Amino acid sequence: MHVVISGGTGFIGAHVVRYLLQREHAVTVISRNPAKAAAQFGGKAQSCLLEELPESFDAVVNLAGATLDRRWNKAYKQEIIDSRVELTTQLREAAEQRGAGAFISGSAIGYYGNRGHEKCTEFSVPGTDFLANLSAQWEAAAQCDKMRVAVIRTGLVLHRSGGALKVMLPFFKWFLGGRMGDGRQYWSWIHLDDIVELFAFALLNDVSGPLNGTAPEPVTNREFTVELARAVHRPVMPPAPAFALRLLYGEMADMILNGQRVLPHRTTELGFTFKFPELRPALDAALSA
Repeated sequence: MHVVISGGTGFIGAHVVRYLLQREHAVTVISRNPAKAAAQFGGKAQSCLLEELPESFDAVVNLAGATLDRRWNKAYKQEIIDSRVELTTQLREAAEQRGAGAFISGSAIGYYGNRGHEKCTEFSVPGTDFLANLSAQWEAAAQCDKMRVAVIRTGLVLHRSGGALKVMLPFFKWFLGGRMGDGRQYWSWIHLDDIVELFAFALLNDVSGPLNGTAPEPVTNREFTVELARAVHRPVMPPAPAFALRLLYGEMADMILNGQRVLPHRTTELGFTFKFPELRPALDAALSA
């Protein structure tokens, strides 16, 4: 296949690109710096601006989006929206015009909002906060009748090279790692290898609709903290109070202090098998990679 990938130089996207290249698919990475993107993959992947897409390709994997892990103000929230919703709309329209057969788009478990201990599957209704509305708009922008469309609602991706784990590790190693707030909020996680495999699964099989990109065993933040401390051979330290996190990060702290207990119901029902269904071996693998 010839696959166009947005966000292909990012944490998840770069691993998806390498996965497809290793299996001899042709890949074109959309980038604002095509030369740099091509160099990142040793010239094995093509790269172009969004406005310069190839005349034809078979499918799209859409992973672009501004980072969420910084303080949000009104202007940055609009940037977060535009980097997902507007780009997805433009890319989906371009894919339709060029006759692509599949559009696999990223989304996030923030779609479900703050749900406490409620179990959320792909059939659960969306939440109402900023991240829920963002995710719903993001998914809507990917929808069309001319292509097969699948959206993957991704949870906390575990690997030492990026994402939340890269941010947390120094704090734990410096004896500063504790739970966030009361620690009762659920953190639905997935190992990097599994989320890459899931995007490939959705791309290469006749799969459409929403898929939860989370392992089948979500844990509370308290449980996650205990396991991460064990994995790095450090004690669990006192918690970071909710008020302090809100003071430091503003509205973005909701992403840390609120949670979703997400289960990959359709994902497993459609035949996907997780390499790392449990947290302890997933963390050990993520830290030793």
